[in-house]
Amino acid sequence: MKTNTILSLSFLLLLMSCANAEKEATKEVSRPAVKQENNIVQFTAEQKKIAGITTGMPEKRGMSSMLNVNGLVDVPPENVFSISIPLGGYIRKTNLIPGMMVRKGAVLATIEDQQYVQLQQDYLMAKNKLKFAESDYIRQKGLNATKATSDKLFQQTESDFNQQKIMVKSLAEQLQLIGLNPLTLTAGNISRRIQIYSPIDGHVTKVNVNTGKYVNATDVLFELINPKKLHVNLTVLENDASSLKEGQKIVCTTNRNPDKKYLATIHLISPAIGEDRSISVHCDLENYGKELLPGTYLNAAVKLNHASVTAVPDEAVVKWENKFYVFTDEGNHQYKMIGVEPGILSEGFTEIKSPLPAKNIVMKNAYAILMKMKNGGEEGA
Repeated sequence: MKTNTILSLSFLLLLMSCANAEKEATKEVSRPAVKQENNIVQFTAEQKKIAGITTGMPEKRGMSSMLNVNGLVDVPPENVFSISIPLGGYIRKTNLIPGMMVRKGAVLATIEDQQYVQLQQDYLMAKNKLKFAESDYIRQKGLNATKATSDKLFQQTESDFNQQKIMVKSLAEQLQLIGLNPLTLTAGNISRRIQIYSPIDGHVTKVNVNTGKYVNATDVLFELINPKKLHVNLTVLENDASSLKEGQKIVCTTNRNPDKKYLATIHLISPAIGEDRSISVHCDLENYGKELLPGTYLNAAVKLNHASVTAVPDEAVVKWENKFYVFTDEGNHQYKMIGVEPGILSEGFTEIKSPLPAKNIVMKNAYAILMKMKNGGEEGA
């Protein structure tokens, strides 16, 4: 009886021991592998190897960012020609339409008016009077030399001659203004019509007249552009303007063909700020063809240079709940999550604006640590 009682107690103790062992094992399995204190996560050497975690010190890098702006293809003022006529008249013929290509010296329009006839008549008559005034001057000069005539008469003759020279010269210049050559003008080729010629090889962008219309001296008949020199007019916000300087390179693309790159150089930055708090930046295009026309909308990327900054690989920065973090190596396979302020992103690196501790930073697979930390925290909750 006594022996049976001892055996029963021993069996009961054994059962209790097994139950306690099983309970401890269960606790060990459910225990989180993450220390939540101070945002520290614990890895084993094997876990670190499997996750591919590497560490290193942040480095100083000369980084640059891209400023994206918009603009239009434009033509410098010296390459835009407004065509007018110094004397009014009626348009008798013009075949121009916007978009046409014209060569230098080509006839743009034919204009007629009676004042052209009057101007040619006045020139030829003044020219004939000049011949008489010149002959009289020479004759009076000879007589005055022998005192056959008075000085007063000679001076009057000389004055008339000089005035007539001025008149002929003035009328000749007026003829040249309307495209007539005074040297070839004779009584036999007086015409009521004149022609307007193109001063450049270029494209017609505006036609403001039609056949039969009367134009005044102040009217612009046509507008031509020289397509051999185009530039880009960019619109840049006031806050971004301080980052730009003359000589910077930009890369432009069109919405129609975004794969085609056009290179340009900043030529001039306007000092005036517009009502929309933006400024105009003028850039010289370096490579373009006939497909790029004035008025074309462009997307432009300006490369901004910065001084040396503290940077880490992009993989070192993680984002959690709209905030950015990196992990410091605390030793013994422990990593601590600290908040940072990122800056420029360039060539696989991220600028860190906020100060970092003098410790190694997780450079690769930082997200593996973040996932272990957050998942481990949920299990331990």
